[in-house]
Amino acid sequence: MPAGSQGRLQDRKPLSIVDIGSNSIRLVVYEGLVRSPTVLFNEKMLAGLGRGIVSTGRLDSEAVTRSMEEFRRFRALSDQAGAEQIYVLATAAAREAENGPDFIHRAEKVLRTPIQVLSGRQEAHYSALGVISSFCPANGIVGDLGGGSLELIDVDGSAIGDGITLPLGGLRLQDMAKNSLAQAAAIARKEVSRAKLLERGKGRPFYAVGGTWRNLARLHMEMTGYPLGVMHHYEIGIESAVAFLKQVAKGEVEKVKGIEGVSKNRRSLLPYGAVVLQEILSAMRPSRIIVSGFGVREGFLYSLLDSEQQKADPLISAAEELARLRSRSVTHAQELVEWTGKAFAALGVDETEDEARYRKAACLLADIGWRAHPEYRGTQSLNIIAHASFIGVDHPGRAYLALTNLFRHEGVFNESVSELRALAGPRNLERARILAAMMRVVYLLTAAMPGVMPRLRWEKFGADRLALVIPSDLAGLYGERPAGRLSQLAKITGRRLVLAVEGGPSVSAK
Repeated sequence: MPAGSQGRLQDRKPLSIVDIGSNSIRLVVYEGLVRSPTVLFNEKMLAGLGRGIVSTGRLDSEAVTRSMEEFRRFRALSDQAGAEQIYVLATAAAREAENGPDFIHRAEKVLRTPIQVLSGRQEAHYSALGVISSFCPANGIVGDLGGGSLELIDVDGSAIGDGITLPLGGLRLQDMAKNSLAQAAAIARKEVSRAKLLERGKGRPFYAVGGTWRNLARLHMEMTGYPLGVMHHYEIGIESAVAFLKQVAKGEVEKVKGIEGVSKNRRSLLPYGAVVLQEILSAMRPSRIIVSGFGVREGFLYSLLDSEQQKADPLISAAEELARLRSRSVTHAQELVEWTGKAFAALGVDETEDEARYRKAACLLADIGWRAHPEYRGTQSLNIIAHASFIGVDHPGRAYLALTNLFRHEGVFNESVSELRALAGPRNLERARILAAMMRVVYLLTAAMPGVMPRLRWEKFGADRLALVIPSDLAGLYGERPAGRLSQLAKITGRRLVLAVEGGPSVSAK
């Protein structure tokens, strides 16, 4: 890293993962081995190693040649990025092909590191860990659809239950069905019927993992005009999914709105992914489909963490990192977490466990836009937060985080971004306004620097009022502007609030 560069966290040691799949090969360099991993560099090639494997039993020869050339580049890029460790994982095609061992031997020489050829059970295990690591908590059936196989596995919190590997990867199914979608549906129905674990998924979510299903979800977003283009934790209702999948499974994907956002190499597999998902929905009858941006690679990384690191909240970890990188004072952000928790309690604002997590994250993110022009801090912060690579947060919660920062900068009664406000929902919207109103008070009393907030306290003032008390030695911070901001907080919460100096004047918030 160049001396003096502050764009990255200084305590991170980069590492790389090369993922050798049946359809794609990919290099991902991560900033470090942490609870909420950040991608430093990412490159993919749709090599198609598993194309034709059903009929030939071998990896595609042209794909093998192209892959070796790309592996040389992957190794050079990994070294250039300063990765201290490179892990290489290979899945269905490499483990099943007749020439798989020779391919692995050649690839190990090019990449200069051993390759782990994952069994179907290992692949399902790491995919399950990827979902477990990125949802708080996960409880349902995970389905990871690759080019060569489909892994299904039951997860409940941190527990991993039964699993099965089925030969229903997109490339394999296309080959087995000889490009017939009707035949593909019959094959998928027969294979999915073997997955008895799906019966235990009734009424629980189905977590969809893999590039084909993510691209299907992106098409669904476009079709429905969804307001937030973030794939992780995107949820699809079953009724909507059934109608959508029926259309895609007809094979006329070029007519589907938003198809231009999917690479041409991926499009041919979308109907096969839709066919498999149709059969899963029929057999499982889940409550909804939830898309996961995390899978085998992230699950493998998660397995390298110690037990204490695994228990850390991934949303809070990511928010703390952004606070360290972008806020004026990370200590001030941490003080804001504690102070707003006490303020919520004092004002009688109840929180669920997830709402408390989201409030904490919002406080850590409250000052990340300070370098922008004052007129644009709210909008810039909203865009960063709404589209950040956060995990451990659903889309309404993500909207809450983004709106809190917008309101903190541009006023609690800001009526812009109506679609994001609708996504947040009434309760999240109310709490975002309350939290932002608190921030607007304390930032005027602290100048965004630490040391003041821990000394501000709430006290009863008369029969029906509550005072925010400033210590006498900080009396100079008292003024009309913070008193006016406290009036806004009073209006939102329906409480009579007073800004007071210990042993000095007070102003009633009407």
